[in-house]
Amino acid sequence: MSIPANGARDFVGYGRRPPDAQWPNGARLALVIVLNVEEGAEPSIPDGDKATEIGLTDGIFGEVPAGTRDLVAETLFEYGSRVGFWRLTDLFAERGARLTINACAQALERNGEIAAAIRTGDFDLCCHGDRFARHFLMGEDEERAVIARAVASLERTTGKKPLGWQSRYSPSERTRTLLVEQGGFLYDADSYADDLPYWVTVGASPHLVVPHSFTHNDNRLATAKLGTANDFYDHLAAAFRVLHAESARTPRMMTVSLHSRISGQPSRFEAVTRFLDLVASHDGVWIAGRSDVARHWMATHPAEVSS
Repeated sequence: MSIPANGARDFVGYGRRPPDAQWPNGARLALVIVLNVEEGAEPSIPDGDKATEIGLTDGIFGEVPAGTRDLVAETLFEYGSRVGFWRLTDLFAERGARLTINACAQALERNGEIAAAIRTGDFDLCCHGDRFARHFLMGEDEERAVIARAVASLERTTGKKPLGWQSRYSPSERTRTLLVEQGGFLYDADSYADDLPYWVTVGASPHLVVPHSFTHNDNRLATAKLGTANDFYDHLAAAFRVLHAESARTPRMMTVSLHSRISGQPSRFEAVTRFLDLVASHDGVWIAGRSDVARHWMATHPAEVSS
């Protein structure tokens, strides 16, 4: 297995012969379900930002002018942390399904109850940055400081060290290098390029990438690319059926990305429940935290380091 040069684009990947993932207990498909905990980390005028964040909410774009607080959008974010998070995490606990928490550090600083649940629960923790920040617009020193601050904050609020990183927006060209410099991460998820983990080279060192999904993501509901919970269920179910069928020949990985303020709404929650029912009706599925996948890949498919 080749390791692409750091920063180089790779249009080949595994090609026609992806490796046998050898998932635990003979599983065919690894399913990673990510819950993004962002509420309280979004731009808002009370935090000194120029405008209220209305992305990935049911707010009305352009209704409230920049420079004026959009209290509809603000309270839609609050719904995610006050109600949606608990609705979703209760469901996964009832099903015994491992959940990866993609947490913005500032969100947990503002919600001690959620931080405590992560501290005591069987959640896999991934750092989703400090707050909504565009790393690709930062200078190197600023970005280095933001990464360090986010990690220190999550360790303080949850008592756990995040084992992965995924930028809230697109990373910068140096983000991955700075993550390796920071240390302590098993992987980053700043890629959408594959159905399996893969290695890259950062400096002289191998570094694991466990891809995320922008497609199997409830953001498609909040942006009206999909209309209803039924549409979202059909979307996820189609992907699951394809990947599960393919995994009879070559084991695969599927990632689903949820948000408390989107899938935690009652009108959308049923789609998540139905999807878990579908998964439970199939054999050979390993519902895993993303760090579980990373550890397995490191043990089973270690990086090939050239001498």
